[in-house]
Amino acid sequence: MAANYRIAVIAGDGIGKEVVPVGIEGLDAVGTRFGLTFEWEEFDWSCERYHRTGAMMPADGLAQIEKHDAIYLGAIGYPSVPDHISLWGLLIPIRRTFRQYINLRPVRLLEGLKCPLVDRQPQDIDYLIVRENNEGEYSEIGGRLYRDTEDELAIQQNVFTRKGTDRVIRYAFEVARSQGRKTVTSATKSNGISHSMPFWDERFAAISAHYPDIETNQFHIDILAANFVLHPDWFDVVVGSNLFGDILSDLGPATAGTIAIAPGANLNPERQFPSMFEPVHGSAPDIAGKGVANPIGQIWSGAMMLDHLGHQDAAQAIVAAIENVIASGEVLTPDMGGKACTEELGRTITEMAKTLA
Repeated sequence: MAANYRIAVIAGDGIGKEVVPVGIEGLDAVGTRFGLTFEWEEFDWSCERYHRTGAMMPADGLAQIEKHDAIYLGAIGYPSVPDHISLWGLLIPIRRTFRQYINLRPVRLLEGLKCPLVDRQPQDIDYLIVRENNEGEYSEIGGRLYRDTEDELAIQQNVFTRKGTDRVIRYAFEVARSQGRKTVTSATKSNGISHSMPFWDERFAAISAHYPDIETNQFHIDILAANFVLHPDWFDVVVGSNLFGDILSDLGPATAGTIAIAPGANLNPERQFPSMFEPVHGSAPDIAGKGVANPIGQIWSGAMMLDHLGHQDAAQAIVAAIENVIASGEVLTPDMGGKACTEELGRTITEMAKTLA
């Protein structure tokens, strides 16, 4: 079905400026095959803008993008701007104002990638991480006292609401059921965090009772991280708080060969606001401007955007193209053991996706 979408584009910092144009080129090409067109509206919100103006985005920035169909983000962050300024000045306001309370990150070992885990095959690493994205440990509540004295202290309070906890856990079970996955695993730390984590455990048990067809597991975050390395084949869907999900969704892709291919989606499931799609890899300032950044995480995030917009066939054509190109091993960027540049790999995936489409 033909459709046109308005997409807000925030290339951001570092390699975001290199991989976003490649992702857009691929989405335009594949979209044409499926009758889809895109109006890309670019916004220069970034650490560079912060240096020029003192703000990561304008005061009415959220109003400017609220009516777009989706947000396509590259990466935010640069060493010249403290991370808490860049994050709280752009990403977190978008995620919270637009109720993007689900952060969904697939983890897969693709054929052709060298796995750092001994003797692991693609069927051993294939799971989803569902991260709570609006509350939890990433709270504004707290402060510092007695600065620059020996009595200085910092207090940071976590926020776990029943509404916020239930909806992310319920989403994990729903996505497991919709994809035919058998197990949902909860990340907790109730042996050391005495209030919020026992509450999380109670809500996980309450929600899981409504899904008797799905098996459940529960691990403390420390042993869960160990099992991502030792037993990645145990997992289908993993659900965790904001902090735990954030850490696990970097660890998972690393065990699958390279974090550079990992996609991510910040979802408002009710579609009252635009959802945002971004790779996991960050701005990677150490390789920015060298033309060697891997664009797959950005391209795959675009496929997740298509899926969210209701175009599963177009999304699958892109994912299948990524699988085929990596499996062939002919055109890979240095992080995957190849010599290709960013644009070369992007063009190869785009041409493959057009063929598959």
